[in-house]
Parts: sequence; structure tokens; C-alpha cells
Amino acid sequence: MSELVAIAFENPFEADRMLTELNRMQSEHLIDLADAVVAVRQPDGKVQIKQSINRVVPGAVSGGLWGGLFGALVGLLFLHPLAGFAIGSVAGVETKALEGELANYGISEDLIRSLADALKPDTSALFVLVRKAQPEKVLGELSRFNGRVLRSSLSADQESRLQQALSAAGAQA
Repeated sequence: MSELVAIAFENPFEADRMLTELNRMQSEHLIDLADAVVAVRQPDGKVQIKQSINRVVPGAVSGGLWGGLFGALVGLLFLHPLAGFAIGSVAGVETKALEGELANYGISEDLIRSLADALKPDTSALFVLVRKAQPEKVLGELSRFNGRVLRSSLSADQESRLQQALSAAGAQA
């Protein structure tokens, strides 16, 4: 089961820095992220949301391949497999790209918007959906960041340990 964690930071760059660190830890198999989103509240109050997982490109590629294969098979029936391949590829790319754009994958857009709208101007937040993690190693790495837990689906004990790790950086500064 995945765990959702939303962390707020007092500057607009810290959420990106933590996401970079989480991606490094993911490459070292210390954490497995299902989704991650950075929200930055600009000084003028506007909220910028940056998705870390692009759903459009992979969908378009797989749609093009499957559409081309299906189109070639249908085209073969009508003795025009190349035309069928071309038409099927285009239809598959467009369909899967649209599907990827409209898919609500991972963290709820409504949750992100509601918490990001509550941020002070010139701050940021990181939303992560964690499949699994090695808590002791991850918490040790995250203790370099100063943030506060906005919301999580962690147990009370786990959330407390995470907040302590995030507060350690603030105490050292």
C-alpha cells in the first residue's frame, strides 16, 4: 500500500531540492516513489504545479506501436498494410496521448490544489506517494531539509519520526 506525504518548505526551491534527493535515493533503491508533485506559491500568489511523472509521452509511444500493429493487421485484410499501419499509428498516438493527459494518476489534483492554495507566498510543497522505503536510511538523508508535514497517511509514530527528521535541519541552522 502506498503512503502519501505532503511537506511544506519556507522557500520556493526546497521542494525541488528534496525531490532531487528522493530521486537519487530511488536510484539507490532506498525508496520507491509512485508519484511526486512540487507546488510552488509564487510571490504574486499564483500556484505553479510541476508533475514529476509525464503520462503523455509513454502513452503516445505505446499507443503508436499498438495502433500501428492493429492498423497493419486491418490493412492486410484490405491489401494495404502500410496505409493501415500509418493510419493506426496516428490514431493510437493521439488516443493514448489524450488518455495520458486526462488520466488522474497518483496524487489527487484536488488535494494538491487545496494544500498549495494554503501555502504562504514564496514557499513550496512536495507531495510524494511512496510505495515502499527503508525508513531509517531515508529519514537520515531527509534530516538535511527543513520542512513541516502538512498531511500524510502515515501512522502517528511514523509521521512524528518524519517531522523530527525534518525539524533537525531547522534546529541545526
